[in-house]
Amino acid sequence: MFLLNVLDQTIKKLKSQTANVITLLNLSLGGFAIVFGLHGNLRLSLLLIFIAALADRFDGMIARKFNIESELGKQLDSMSDIISFGVAPALLLYQGILNEFGGPGSFFTVFYIGCGAFRLARFNITESNGYFTGLPITAAGCLATLSFLAIPYVPSQTFLFIIIILSFLMVSSFKLKKV
Repeated sequence: MFLLNVLDQTIKKLKSQTANVITLLNLSLGGFAIVFGLHGNLRLSLLLIFIAALADRFDGMIARKFNIESELGKQLDSMSDIISFGVAPALLLYQGILNEFGGPGSFFTVFYIGCGAFRLARFNITESNGYFTGLPITAAGCLATLSFLAIPYVPSQTFLFIIIILSFLMVSSFKLKKV
């Protein structure tokens, strides 16, 4: 009887942390994307960012399915998102093309990260009403990462505009229905 009770409590604890473990997977993938990007392995960095997006999608689904949503999970998700969809895509584009622009390339790389952090902070202090205010950082990060594939095909100045537009879309006040 004692062992059954211990096993039951252990399963409940594991279940309650499932979403957070997946969120930490998202963060880890973003961290590895940064490391590989800094070492010049930009294609692997790109792949890891997209896998992080899948993990980000599933952590929320699992939290809702198991009814284990928490304030800790919400904060952890935002911290993971700034790494995986803020820093990692910004550095991917910086390493891939934006470094060619010197100071402006550096500035807009950091500007994108700052706008993403602002977007996440604003999200964390507002009540959920079925709408996002501004472009979610996950979408912005995936678009920035996807744009990396166009580097050989479009003028390099295009990427300055892409990162600037994504930055402003994240901090804008338009409403976007959650899906």
